[in-house]
Amino acid sequence: MANLKFLAPHGLHGGNLRGDLSGGVTAAVVALPLALAFGNAALGEGGAVYGLYGAVVVGFFAALFGGTPSQVSGPTGPMSVAVAGVVATLAELGVNQDMAAGELLPLVMAAVVLGGLFQILFGLLRLGRYVTLVPYSVVSGFMSGIGVIILLLQAGPFMGINTRGGVVDSLAQLHQHFTTGGGPNLAATGIGAMTLAVVFLTPKRIAQLLPSPLLALLLITPISLIRGENVPRIGLIPEGGLHLTLPAVGDHWGALVQAGLILAVLGSIDSLLTSLVADSLTQTQHRSDRELIGQGIGNSLAGLFSGLPGAGATMRTVINVKSGGKTPLSGMIHSLTLLLVLMGAGPMASQIPNALLAGILAKVGIDIIDWNFLFRAHRISTKTAGVMYGVLLMTVFWDLIWAVLVGIFVANLMTMESITAYQLEGMDAQDRGAVANSDLPEDERTLLDACGGHVMVFRLSGPLSFGAAKGISDRMSLVRNYKVLILDLSTVARLGVTAALAIESMLNAAAGDKRHVFLIAPEGRVRRRLERLNLQDRITGDLSISRKAALQRAVDLCRP
Repeated sequence: MANLKFLAPHGLHGGNLRGDLSGGVTAAVVALPLALAFGNAALGEGGAVYGLYGAVVVGFFAALFGGTPSQVSGPTGPMSVAVAGVVATLAELGVNQDMAAGELLPLVMAAVVLGGLFQILFGLLRLGRYVTLVPYSVVSGFMSGIGVIILLLQAGPFMGINTRGGVVDSLAQLHQHFTTGGGPNLAATGIGAMTLAVVFLTPKRIAQLLPSPLLALLLITPISLIRGENVPRIGLIPEGGLHLTLPAVGDHWGALVQAGLILAVLGSIDSLLTSLVADSLTQTQHRSDRELIGQGIGNSLAGLFSGLPGAGATMRTVINVKSGGKTPLSGMIHSLTLLLVLMGAGPMASQIPNALLAGILAKVGIDIIDWNFLFRAHRISTKTAGVMYGVLLMTVFWDLIWAVLVGIFVANLMTMESITAYQLEGMDAQDRGAVANSDLPEDERTLLDACGGHVMVFRLSGPLSFGAAKGISDRMSLVRNYKVLILDLSTVARLGVTAALAIESMLNAAAGDKRHVFLIAPEGRVRRRLERLNLQDRITGDLSISRKAALQRAVDLCRP
């Protein structure tokens, strides 16, 4: 039973029932138009209802089993973009894109189920803490890239033009449409423009009572019925609630596993970033590994009920907390509210114009873009700006996950370079020692002067990573005329394996030239690592010798 501890609800209690009820219902009001819009964006025409299915299933089970009590989960911009990418990948494999034929949807849902299972595995392997270590430049570039993707993908539906596939394919279809004499659907474009006006210009005091996406839905849908016969709409939404549907795999295991991994990684990053927002709002601490397990359970079940995969949703979480939601009950109430809507609002929802949903998503895309950092990153650091812009472009035009992986790799290389420079700071080789001799106490400096320039002192400090290894070797290679090497590691807190091997190479070179070496490493982890290298036959004295004692012996060794 101990292995099933993660199934016990975290933070679930009835002591905040009124606040949770208020927060859950308010979050559901915000989630309704967004879920429909994300479903349409991810799966094309007829996909809106699957966004609603995902909001119900993921929202309920991620709240019940997750590790962030106040978080509300459901379809999000990044996840809808990822699903659209899965659809495009399956299309490239020759799978029929007509969802009515029943071929594409079961395959997509198989990827959703696999993504959820991967997330559960991530949580069980305790990988959650690593997600929060992604550099801000990478997160900013990635999220801004997602925002740009949403804007580009919704350009066609905003103008009443049917486009499918990823960014490049959608833009190519738009270009072809206009070059062959086609133009925008003026009625649809007008609806999209009115939607943008509502979501951007609604006064804050009104938006607090009625969220602007829902207000746009209620105001503009009836207007679109007046003279909108040719306006594309989301179509019939099945009534009667959720239906269990087994996903299909067929001969596409490789593509589906890859798609599932993409959904899992993206959903994990998206959720845990929102968990950090929830922590700052509630002054609490989420459990990252448990959150991954909860999200994984929610997404796996969503795939079984033909729901769009989801993640922690920042806007819905913020609204939930500000409306009084504190426990997982609020997220569960949010889902139950959407389920009630799903069971009775099919005929009304079927008349919602695609352009209206595109306008709502355009607002989402604009909000996701990190405008504040985008325009001032170059003033903070040119290298950081390069990483951010690079991740943004790779996210939009190449691949979501590879953009993050490449960004992390490059950012970590840059960080390693900075750390190495700091670790080697002041270690310039000199005829009478390394590191400014004035840093030595007066009596040690006197002893060093008495050696007549035949002693080389290297004082290293801080944690020595593999990045410092080459720098140590390079500085040693600059010095030739010395009889005694004193390598002081007394203030080194940590010694990486590569740096330890670099020190071993220095000792081997010194021993080969018949030079005396004093290695100073007091008791601790650094000393134990050096002892495992069996360096005793290449050093004079032992590792516990003090620097002053080593200098006193060096004076005797340097005498003719």
